[in-house]
Amino acid sequence: MSIEERFRPYAAAYLVLIKNDEVLLLKRYNTGYQDGNYSLVSGHFDGGETAGQCIAREAREEANIIITPEDSEVVHVLHRFRPDREYFDVYLKVKKWAGEITNLEPNKCSELKWFKLNALPENMAPEVKQALNKINGNIFFSELGWDD
Repeated sequence: MSIEERFRPYAAAYLVLIKNDEVLLLKRYNTGYQDGNYSLVSGHFDGGETAGQCIAREAREEANIIITPEDSEVVHVLHRFRPDREYFDVYLKVKKWAGEITNLEPNKCSELKWFKLNALPENMAPEVKQALNKINGNIFFSELGWDD
């Protein structure tokens, strides 16, 4: 395989925002992927940005909050396989932010809502459900989709 033909995975960053034992989730809508299921504020890396910069950009674009990359901490990495794509998902926890949480993408998200960590909704994107469970168990790395 030549350098030009090398495999190139996708990469996404996810915001783990926790307040009073609750996590902020968004309900996916009209995206073509996991619509109707809850996920986290997230997005693909644009290239030329760190994971912290990526999640700071996504937090601003999707939820109207300002976080600084220095205030984010990687708490989980998920290597995820789908038939059409392979991902490395980076989950970043932040403890402080500025701004009022507002849904700035109502065309892709039907709601932003806080859920108790021990009472997450049933309808969750499988990768997010797995990652939050692993984060809760202090497990830094996991894989999904390889055995399905």
